[in-house]
Amino acid sequence: MQPEPRTRLSAVLITRDAAGSLPECLASLDFCDEIVVVDAGSRDGTRELAAQHGARVIESEWRGFGPQKQFAVDQAGNDWVLCIDADERVSESLRASILAVLPAPTYKSYRFARCNRFMGRYLRHGEGYPDWSLRLFDRRHARWSDDPVHERVIVEGETGSLQGDLLHDSAESLDSYLAKQNRYSTLAAEQALARGKRAGVAQLLISPLLRFIKFYFLRLGLLDGLPGLIHILIGCQASFAKYAKMLAFQRSS
Repeated sequence: MQPEPRTRLSAVLITRDAAGSLPECLASLDFCDEIVVVDAGSRDGTRELAAQHGARVIESEWRGFGPQKQFAVDQAGNDWVLCIDADERVSESLRASILAVLPAPTYKSYRFARCNRFMGRYLRHGEGYPDWSLRLFDRRHARWSDDPVHERVIVEGETGSLQGDLLHDSAESLDSYLAKQNRYSTLAAEQALARGKRAGVAQLLISPLLRFIKFYFLRLGLLDGLPGLIHILIGCQASFAKYAKMLAFQRSS
């Protein structure tokens, strides 16, 4: 019996110095018809490793997360794309869900849960799960936003949901995670100011508190033990840092 024809799919990644996590990611994408890797100046052999695994590698300058991901989507050979990061991998259950919808997609975009590993534990509550991520879409009807950080996919029409998890297996240390959150809070502050938003002392104080209540109590982050508590507290710290940086800029301008 001939297999059921399906929509062809391109997996799309943006990378920079991702050689440590890339092999598992690429191995989980072997069901895709092509893999496109857009690399921004890696020095650890990322491009060579990607090419060895059969990916089409494109070198490109860094544009910010949203524009870089959209550039990568534009390089794909197929209209349906699966956007994934180098430290993520497609679980077997998610792979089956994707393959099940490709023969005749009902929607132009699909989201699925992302399961984040933090301090040696997969988080199942709070901010860490389900962390819904829209990553599978028809690029003729969806595109990445131009945001340099906290980018999102802008879609036409409704979005479907798939069973199965996208596993986020970041191996970064707590030091590097904190440093990344510091960079992200700076970018988020700059982005908010560029859009004409202003920060006040009330936001500085209330935003972290509300975030903690929402994710630790209402979304049961407390069930993820110490890793869950630390993950949420770092998120609250990032929220505080964002508004503090906005206030600092407002006072100096």
